[in-house]
Amino acid sequence: MWLKTTTNYSPNFSFPKRSKIQIKFIIIHYTGMKKESSAIRRLCNSKYKVSAHYFIKKNGETLNMVPDLYEAWHAGKSSWKQFKSLNKYSIGIEVHNPGHTHNYTSFPTKQINSLKKLLKILMKNYKINYKNVLGHSDIAPERKKDPGEKFPWKILARSKLADWHGLGETQINKLRLVKIDLNDKKNFMNNLKKIGYKKTKKSSFDFEDKFIIKAFQRRFRQKLINGIIDKECLTISKNLVKI
Repeated sequence: MWLKTTTNYSPNFSFPKRSKIQIKFIIIHYTGMKKESSAIRRLCNSKYKVSAHYFIKKNGETLNMVPDLYEAWHAGKSSWKQFKSLNKYSIGIEVHNPGHTHNYTSFPTKQINSLKKLLKILMKNYKINYKNVLGHSDIAPERKKDPGEKFPWKILARSKLADWHGLGETQINKLRLVKIDLNDKKNFMNNLKKIGYKKTKKSSFDFEDKFIIKAFQRRFRQKLINGIIDKECLTISKNLVKI
């Protein structure tokens, strides 16, 4: 697998170098800015203290901003399973998209094809499990929505580049908005813990935790992001835990 990358280095990273075995996750972001050029300048400006290892333009061109073995500043306050501050353990990829505040759009095929190539290379080099390819909203649900509900997780999953459930759309659509009881809601939240989601200081990890529910929906039930647990969400969560 070969992917042409252009170096466009950012000064925003931490010393010392990491070892390869420290890298356990890949975190996907969208830029959330109208212009690619503005996003690149921001990520390479020491004033803003943000960066990523890679930046993928809408036309598929891929920029390398921080060498893999240095810690880029992309995840911020974050957690997944037993890990906190995921900058230490991850490679961050910024995929240009204006995001929810600037007319959120679908991701072009060329862009996703480049992302797939990059993921294959990184996952092979660092022995990263496909279940550890995450979105920013997965690891920081109270703060972030990216890469959002239009991001094609299902397409990545077909190539074993991300996690996805094994249920048919027709099968689960019938369960959408079907109410469940309190015990099933608790089971759903327990499944989210098993998947990797962590509670935040802004909410208790219960069936009212809309931050985490919406993060789950943006990732695995993208047609409806309402923060309400229904039978479809429960069924998907059960399937993910089994896989």
